[in-house]
Amino acid sequence: MIKRLEHTDLEMAKKIRSIFQMSYKVEAKLLKAIDFPPLKRPLKDFTISKTTFYGYYMGEHLSGVIEISCHHEHTHINSLVVDPIFFRQGIASNLMEFVLKKLDSNLFVVETGLSNEPATRLYKNFGFKEVTQWDTDHGVRKIKLEMRKNAFKALT
Repeated sequence: MIKRLEHTDLEMAKKIRSIFQMSYKVEAKLLKAIDFPPLKRPLKDFTISKTTFYGYYMGEHLSGVIEISCHHEHTHINSLVVDPIFFRQGIASNLMEFVLKKLDSNLFVVETGLSNEPATRLYKNFGFKEVTQWDTDHGVRKIKLEMRKNAFKALT
């Protein structure tokens, strides 16, 4: 089940941050990143965030989270994380499909580490196309991908 998360609630923010920490530790290793900014995100950033969070539940267990921000011209997928014990169970795909179907946005944008092959493969499977690559000041090569809503409709 997927539902909107009340991230301003401290207990919910703690659950969200916990999944972010576990998932981003795996990503940092995948990217061979020593200094990985997502792991430094403090709890308060979750409680005061202007973004929207949706969570995927396996029974009562919050097992995945997608964080988005909607703008007039596009929707930005800020984060998509899954508790590592639930990797490869379709949770990220379910969260992506939910957001792409739910939101009335013509353009979706996402960024990830280039070496994060599971993430780039996921996004490309949903019709995202590479727009650009760049090196961050913390040593990670990133990729930006975009997808027009009509490309997603063609896949479904």
